[in-house]
Amino acid sequence: MDLYAARPPIAADERTQLIGWLDLQRMLVRRKLEGLASADEHRSVFPTSPLMTPAGLVSHLRWNEHLWFHAVFLDEPADNPVFQKEPSSADWRVDGVPLARLLDEFDAQWADSNEITAAHALDDVGEDPEFQPTLRWILIHMVEETARHVGQLDTMRELLDGETGYY
Repeated sequence: MDLYAARPPIAADERTQLIGWLDLQRMLVRRKLEGLASADEHRSVFPTSPLMTPAGLVSHLRWNEHLWFHAVFLDEPADNPVFQKEPSSADWRVDGVPLARLLDEFDAQWADSNEITAAHALDDVGEDPEFQPTLRWILIHMVEETARHVGQLDTMRELLDGETGYY
């Protein structure tokens, strides 16, 4: 995968740039997990964050997109693990769920989020009555959120098996 070629064009409209940078970060999630041993999919390397595993992080990213695009922007029922009171951090709790399945679910949410984005203007306001960010704000936040977690995947991967790389 040529991730340099996956960057959005330098001279492009705002929508192309926002989606391009978000899609690049999403691709990096997959890239950082290529070749990971199945024994490491659910291993935690951070003593103070036992739920932060490669599999848990992918699940969290998937449900985080669902939260922002479906619950906040479209005001659909909040039926995802992010909103569960018990157990806490339910979106991170994926013991026994294969990473390949979680990545497929992440990809499906990615496609769904992009469909929602394509159907709305960047200035459209979320329909949740209590919190109404624009679609633009959500996209910028998703770039920030996904990129931050890609950085955590960098560290996890290096601690798990020594794999490093800019992309």
